[in-house]
Amino acid sequence: MKRTTSAVMAAGLILAILISNAGSIIRDGRRLDRLRGRVLRLHILANSDSEEDQRLKLLVRDELLRRGYFSGASDLSEAEAIVQECLGDIEDTAEGVLREHGCTDSVTAELETTDFTDRVYGDITMPSGEYRALRIKIGKAEGHNWWCVMYPPLCIPAACGSEDEEADVAEDESAEEEYFDDGELDILKKPKKYKVRFAIWDKIKSIIDD
Repeated sequence: MKRTTSAVMAAGLILAILISNAGSIIRDGRRLDRLRGRVLRLHILANSDSEEDQRLKLLVRDELLRRGYFSGASDLSEAEAIVQECLGDIEDTAEGVLREHGCTDSVTAELETTDFTDRVYGDITMPSGEYRALRIKIGKAEGHNWWCVMYPPLCIPAACGSEDEEADVAEDESAEEEYFDDGELDILKKPKKYKVRFAIWDKIKSIIDD
C-alpha cells in the first residue's frame, strides 16, 4: 500500500511539474522544430575506420567546403535546390579527390531526411532529431562519419594538411549570429538547459503522431 501511495504521489508531482512548465515546453519545443527545419547538414561517411579511409574522408570534406556550394543560398529551400542540381558534380568532386590519392572507391551523394543524435561542434550543440542532410557515402560507408552545418554555412575551410578532424575547419560565428535569433542561439550554446524539455516535447509529438 505504501509503495502504491508513493507511486501515485510521484506521478502527481511529475504531472504538476509538467503542467506548471507546459508553456515553456511548448514555446521551446516549437523553437526547436523551427531550428531543425531551417538547417541543412553535411554528413560524410568514410569507407571504413582504417587510418587511410579516415584521411580520405577529411580530404573530401576539405574540397567540398572549398567549393562553397551553398554560399549563395538565401534560405533552406534554395540550399536544397542547389544541392539537388549539384549532386552529380559533388559526386565527381569527391571521386576526383579519391582518385588523386589512388583510391578507387565510388561516391554517392544524396539529399535526405536523417535522424541525428546530439552533435557538438565548436561551441554549439545541434539537438538530436530529424534534419535535412546532404549525405556523402564513400565506398561501403561503414566508417566513422564527419558532420557539420552546410546551411547556414557555419563551417569554413581554415587550413589544410592536418589529420585532426577539426583542425582545418573553422566555425563561422558571424554566420551563427546572422542566421539564428537569440532564442535559437541559446538552444545551440546551452544544450543542458533544454535537454529535459526537448525530450518531453519529442515524446509528446511521437504519441500524437502515432
